[in-house]
Amino acid sequence: MKNIIKSVATILIALISNALLAQTTNFSLLGKVNKLPATAKVYLVYTDAKGMHIDSTLIKDGRFNFADTIRQRPQNATIVISKNGTGIYTFPRNYLQLFLDSATITLSSPDSLENANITAGKVNADNQRLKIALAPVIAEMNVLRNNYINDSRAKSQPKDFKEVFNKANDSLHRVEGKINLNFVKSNPNSMVSLYALQAYAGPIPDVHEIEPFFNQLSESVKSSDIGIGYADLIKKIKSTTVGAVAPDFTQSDTLGNAVSLHNFKGKYVLVDFWASWCVPCRKENPDLLKAFNEFKDKGFTVIGVSLDQPGKKDSWMKAIHADHLTWTQVSDLKFWKNEVAQLYAVKAIPQNFLISPDGKIVAVNLKGDDLINKLTDLLNTK
Repeated sequence: MKNIIKSVATILIALISNALLAQTTNFSLLGKVNKLPATAKVYLVYTDAKGMHIDSTLIKDGRFNFADTIRQRPQNATIVISKNGTGIYTFPRNYLQLFLDSATITLSSPDSLENANITAGKVNADNQRLKIALAPVIAEMNVLRNNYINDSRAKSQPKDFKEVFNKANDSLHRVEGKINLNFVKSNPNSMVSLYALQAYAGPIPDVHEIEPFFNQLSESVKSSDIGIGYADLIKKIKSTTVGAVAPDFTQSDTLGNAVSLHNFKGKYVLVDFWASWCVPCRKENPDLLKAFNEFKDKGFTVIGVSLDQPGKKDSWMKAIHADHLTWTQVSDLKFWKNEVAQLYAVKAIPQNFLISPDGKIVAVNLKGDDLINKLTDLLNTK
């Protein structure tokens, strides 16, 4: 009996091991970039379910290599060369986006990653086609941003000049989006199409527009780790669109007391996702404060959900007091892994959801006068 049990255990261990191995792949990346200073260092950066990974290596005679095991394939990654070797966020630097897969990747350049020639598998060939299609509009964006930075009118006429810049920038982004979407339509069998679709959709996707394009992708793309993850995101977003019942949640307030959404039934509640480190969030707080003060005695309140980082409660509290946020505030201090943010599929902040007294979502991402106008209509306070 012991031998039988031992044999069964051995088989189970082998099956589990094979299953784990099936979910991983080995990659190899060989590079050569000439004319780099002796201080230069190369970094390989990618993000998976476990978070951001940053690997680095020295460059010898212009040559470098990376080899490792990844769980998700193909894995979107970025190579960064820092000429002074002090990290991925230092300047001057240059970078290159590519995909890690089982195919060996080789790249070579006379001077920088931007001018590198890449030899790799199909997914990187597809990615290169998309990059070539996007190159003209990306170049226009760079020129526009450089002009904005260097134009004296940005300081002398900041408001008017910014409006002109934003209008031109939005126009270029629409062109960029159209190129990405055309690639998706023309390449349903390519994993790159999934990334192009995400780029087109942005951090706050309109799922009613995006889901049909996602459904047109091949089964192999949709059933990949990345495809399954995006399908799950679409499902979560659909559960938080206008008309849906708002997902209930419980999280601790600044004093450690449990606060639940269902405790606010009978009022209009704005669930506001923000963080002390989020500059756009902080800029919107005065408008939110104005709305709160105008309607707090008329059946309206706010629950602030902070995506502040672990160990940063002091920063959270300081921002609450500095911005005079007198409404209920909750957080688990888990940054982007905040459990309420994950429940509401929040991938960018600020975001908000206006919930009716009976618990249904009636509006999303209301800002400034739009929030006041919506509350005026709902609460009949004209």
